[in-house]
Amino acid sequence: MEYRELGRSGLTVSAFGLGVMTFGGQTPGDDAMRQLDMARDAGVTLFDTAENYPTPTGPETQGRSEEILGRWIAARGLRDKVVIATKVAGPGNAAGDMRHIRGENRKLDRANILRAADDSLRRLGTDYIDLYQLHWPERAVTTNGRSRYSYLPDPAGQTAIGETLAALGELVAAGKVRAIGVCNESPWGVMHFLAEAGRQGLPRLAAIQNGYSLLDRTFELGLAEATMREGLGLLAYSPLARGTLTGKYADPALRAGLSAGFAARLLSDNRQRAIAAYEALARAQGMSLAHMALAFARQQPFMASVLVAASSAGQLADNLRATDVSLAREVVQAINAIHDANPNPR
Repeated sequence: MEYRELGRSGLTVSAFGLGVMTFGGQTPGDDAMRQLDMARDAGVTLFDTAENYPTPTGPETQGRSEEILGRWIAARGLRDKVVIATKVAGPGNAAGDMRHIRGENRKLDRANILRAADDSLRRLGTDYIDLYQLHWPERAVTTNGRSRYSYLPDPAGQTAIGETLAALGELVAAGKVRAIGVCNESPWGVMHFLAEAGRQGLPRLAAIQNGYSLLDRTFELGLAEATMREGLGLLAYSPLARGTLTGKYADPALRAGLSAGFAARLLSDNRQRAIAAYEALARAQGMSLAHMALAFARQQPFMASVLVAASSAGQLADNLRATDVSLAREVVQAINAIHDANPNPR
C-alpha cells in the first residue's frame, strides 16, 4: 500500500481508503467487521463515514455506520493507527428526506455543526475526528452527475461560508477535529473557503471528497488545478461508477433486474459504449476492468486516496487487489483516447 499526505494537514492516508456507507444497513455488522479487518490487513488506514450513514438513510439506522466503525477501532486498539473521516449533513444533501437528523432546521451553521460533531464523536467512541467534512454545500451546485449549472438565488437565511468555517475552526481549536474538508464542492466553493480562511485566520481545507471515475472525470475540468495549486487532496468516491465499471452489467440478466431509473442514468447507450471500450482495453492488458479503473484513479496527481466500498467481503477482497496494479504510460494514453472520444458519457 502507498501512503500520501492529505493536503497540507500533516495527516498521512493510504492511497486506497474504505467507505463504510452501507455498514449497519445493506452490510450487516458481522460482515462489516470482516471487511474492516480485511482492509486493515491490506494496509488501509483511511476509513470514511458520515452521520447520516448507512444508506439508504432512515431514522431507524441513522448513525450505525459510525457506531460499527468505532466499535471495531476500539476492539482492535487502532485509534492512533487509523484516520477517521466523517461528515456533517447540511440541507443540501442529495440523500432524500433526512428530517430525522436535527429536524427541519438542519443547516451548516454553528449550532448544527457543533452538535453534529459531538454526536459523531459519541457514536465513534473517540475524543477527536481526524478529518471532518461538510457532506454537501447548502447552496445549489453542479455535482453528482448534473451536466449544467442552473443559477438559483440563495434562499433567505442560508448560512454564510464564513460562519460555517468559523464553527469548524472552533472544533479544531478545541482539539475535537484535526483537519477539515468539503464534499461535492465546486471550484468557486473551494476558493471561497480558502479566501475566508486567510481573511479570518481560520483552518484551511485539507481535502475535498468528490466523485471520480473513468466515466466521470469532471473533477479535472476546474477542481484539479485549484486543489493541486492550493494543496488539497482528493478523496474520490464511486471510482467504479456504482458498479458499472466492474463489467457485471454486460450480463443481460443483471441489467433486467435493475430499476428503470438506475438503468436510464447509469447504463445509457452512451455509457455502455464507453464501458465496452474500457473493458476491451483492460482485457487486452490482462487485467479486470475494475482493477484498471481503480489503478487509473490512484495514479492521478491530484489524488490523495481512492475510496472503495463493497457490499460483501468477497467483493472488497477483489477490489483491494488493485493496490498491486500499476498502469503503464501507454495504457493511460489509451484510456485518455477513449475518454476524449466520449468524455463523461451520459
